[in-house]
Amino acid sequence: MREIDNYYLNKEEPNKSCLLALRSIILARDTNVTETQKWGMPCFCFRKKMFCYLWTDKKTEEPYILFVEGKHLDHPELEAGERSRMKTFRVNPNEDLPVETIEELLNSALDLYRNGTIKTKG
Repeated sequence: MREIDNYYLNKEEPNKSCLLALRSIILARDTNVTETQKWGMPCFCFRKKMFCYLWTDKKTEEPYILFVEGKHLDHPELEAGERSRMKTFRVNPNEDLPVETIEELLNSALDLYRNGTIKTKG
């Protein structure tokens, strides 16, 4: 078992299932998306360039997707908070995942890399 798998498996339900589902959705978006671990959290890269992370809020413990280049994304459910570059999309683990919204956000984020707005290697 890879160390990254432990991140998910050590979570309590319903976060464990929620994060595993988000992981599957992210990895299914593009064959160039790979998973690694940075700063203890799952990090997803597009052609070796970080594009999003999965994490849980320290206060609410709710999972969220952190978009590295969130400043380029415009969606009413994205939160910038104190960040100038990144934005988050919160997910309620006790409700059905808003899969269409998540896929739309992921595709918009990946398009930044695919169309050259964000430069990648390769």
